[in-house]
Amino acid sequence: MALHLVKLCVGAEGVQDLIDWHAQNRGRWPEGRTIHVTRMWPKRAEELLAGGSLYWVFKGLILARQQIAALEPERGADGIARCAIVLDERVIRTAPAARQPFQGWRYLVPSEAPPDLPETRAGETALPPTLAAALADIGLR
Repeated sequence: MALHLVKLCVGAEGVQDLIDWHAQNRGRWPEGRTIHVTRMWPKRAEELLAGGSLYWVFKGLILARQQIAALEPERGADGIARCAIVLDERVIRTAPAARQPFQGWRYLVPSEAPPDLPETRAGETALPPTLAAALADIGLR
């Protein structure tokens, strides 16, 4: 069974910021791949690679995800070993789901993952974060 990761999208105001950042940095990653480097290697890597995604949190709300394609070792300029999470370049918007602040990443079981938005809604303007969070808190998405 697949397992997911959830991570704060630090410095991004919304999903479009993530998409733009990926586009600006694609040339610096090998073969134009989309990579996110993290310090810790997931102990449950096999489950993540069985169809898992990285869910992105923007200002307290999960709003998007990317399929995890691979996990690869990477050594930083400081010599410390890290984990490169290779992601599908497509960013899939999800229904808003409230998430408390945390550091690093956390596992996310499929039953707690927000559903994907239909393609017809992917281009909609997002609700203000406080309204989306309030709706998510009461179970409306």
